[in-house]
Amino acid sequence: MIAAVGMELTDATLAASVEASLALVEDGLRAAAHAQHDVLHDASLHLIDAGGKRFRPMLLLLAAQFGDASDERLVPAAIAVELTHQATLYHDDVMDEADTRRGGQSANSRWDNAIAILTGDFLFARASLILADLGPAAIKIQAETFARLVTGQIAETVGPRPGTDPVDHYLFVVTEKSASLIATAGQFGAMFSGAPADVVARITAACSALGVAFQLSDDILDVTSESAQSGKTPGTDLREGVRTLPMLHALRIAGPADARLMELLGMNELADPALHAEALALLRQHPALELARADTRQWAEAARTEILGLPAGPARAAFEALCEYVVERTG
Repeated sequence: MIAAVGMELTDATLAASVEASLALVEDGLRAAAHAQHDVLHDASLHLIDAGGKRFRPMLLLLAAQFGDASDERLVPAAIAVELTHQATLYHDDVMDEADTRRGGQSANSRWDNAIAILTGDFLFARASLILADLGPAAIKIQAETFARLVTGQIAETVGPRPGTDPVDHYLFVVTEKSASLIATAGQFGAMFSGAPADVVARITAACSALGVAFQLSDDILDVTSESAQSGKTPGTDLREGVRTLPMLHALRIAGPADARLMELLGMNELADPALHAEALALLRQHPALELARADTRQWAEAARTEILGLPAGPARAAFEALCEYVVERTG
C-alpha cells in the first residue's frame, strides 16, 4: 500500500522494499527532530507525531528502484526531503494563521508564531546537516529547491501581477511551492541509487508534473468530495476564501448566469454555513470543474510521457499507476 495516496503496490518485492525503507525514514525523522531544549524538542516532533502522507519519501524510494535501491544514502536523503517539507508547514501555518493541521492543533496555535517559525528553521537546519554528509551536489540541489519554495510562497502571498492571467499565476505557484520539492525527491532517489543521467532527468520531470497533478486533484476533491477524501473537510478552501483552480476557472469564464456564484466568491471568506453550502453547490455544477479536471489530466499525461521513457519493470508500473490514480480520484 502506498500510504501517501491509498494505492496498492502490486509487486510484493517492491512493496516490501519501499515499506522497509519508509520505516527507517520514520525513525530517522524522530531522531533528527531531537533538540536539547524541551519546547523546541516537543514542537519539532509535533507534526511528525501527527503523521502525514510521507508522499515525498515514498516517491524518492520508488525512484531509487531504477538503480541500487539499497544505497545507504537513500534513507538520509528521504529524511532530509521530508524534514524540509515539514519545516514549510510550520511557516505556512503562521502565514495562514491556521488553527489546525492534520486534525490537531497547529504549532502556532499550541505555542505561538515565534516558536512555530523557529521550529521550522530548526528543521531546515537539520535537513541541511543531513545533506551536508551526502555531498555538494545534494546541498546545491537543496538550495535551488529552497529558493523555488520561497519564490512560490512569495508569488502566492503577493498575488498575480497586473496583466497576469490568474490561472497561469496559480499554476506557477503550485509548480514552485509544491511540485519543486516533489521533483527533488524523485531526483535524489534516482541520483543516489546511481541511475543513469537520462533516467534521473526523466524521473525529476515526471515527479514535478505529478506534484502539480496531485495538487490540482486535491483542489477538485475539496469541491466535489462528500467526505474528507482530500485530507481535509470538503469546501475548506472555499470557506477560507482561498482561490484554487476550480474557482479561478469559474471566475475566468463567468457569464450572466453566474452572478450569484461570483458574488459569493468575491467574499473574503464564507464562514456562514448557509452561504458556504450555497457556493459549494453552485461550484459543483459549474463547467469550471471540468476545466480543472482537464488541467489535471494534462499534467498527469506529461508525467506519464516521461515515465514511459524509463526502463520497464515494477517501479515504472508503479509510477504509471500513480498517473492513472491522480486522474481517477477526481472522477
